[in-house]
Amino acid sequence: MFRIMMAALLAAGLFALSPSAKTFAQEKNVTAKDKKATCEFGADDQKLKGTERKNFLAKCLAKDDATAKKPKPKPKKKEEKKEG
Repeated sequence: MFRIMMAALLAAGLFALSPSAKTFAQEKNVTAKDKKATCEFGADDQKLKGTERKNFLAKCLAKDDATAKKPKPKPKKKEEKKEG
């Protein structure tokens, strides 16, 4: 039992010290400047110009994956029963 607890603590400690754990914790702290740079890179990569670029940047900067509102599913229409 002691060995299992020590192995679990060691694994937790190694995960906490790993660079990927720090990156995972910092993913939510994206600044507006970083987001704008990423969106501009995407627009440049697609070679967008003019109105297309402007629309792309507007959509990209407005999108927030963490708090994005998901569209509600449309309610299914119930078929009315015909009485004869």
